Amino acid sequence: MKKIIWITLSSIVTILLIAFYVRFYYVFAEGTKAGQLNTFQKKGYVFKTYEGILIQSGFKANIQSNEYHFSVENPAIAQKLLENAGKDMELHYKSYFGVLPWRGNTNSVVDSIYFIKDANVGGK
Repeated sequence: MKKIIWITLSSIVTILLIAFYVRFYYVFAEGTKAGQLNTFQKKGYVFKTYEGILIQSGFKANIQSNEYHFSVENPAIAQKLLENAGKDMELHYKSYFGVLPWRGNTNSVVDSIYFIKDANVGGK
């Protein structure tokens, strides 16, 4: 009887650990987003995380700009984004199923910047 209980509990714990990993650490999407950095700030009550909004070109059905909300874990990337607010850029991100408070407030986490273009340079 003890053996059956031990096997059952071990199985349940293993399944819960796998579910936790898939929910919070498994990357289910990875790609790039391009647009203009609209907002970037460090915020939070307990865990101070970097959060930003990228305005993408194109329009939604209700004639609003497409907004991409993201978080940043790496302080070096966050500093680069803080210095380049308002500029066109291309960001590489990873998306997770769940949100961890120390990783940010969104399920998309930017891990690198591909391209930054100065918004003031260019043709009129």
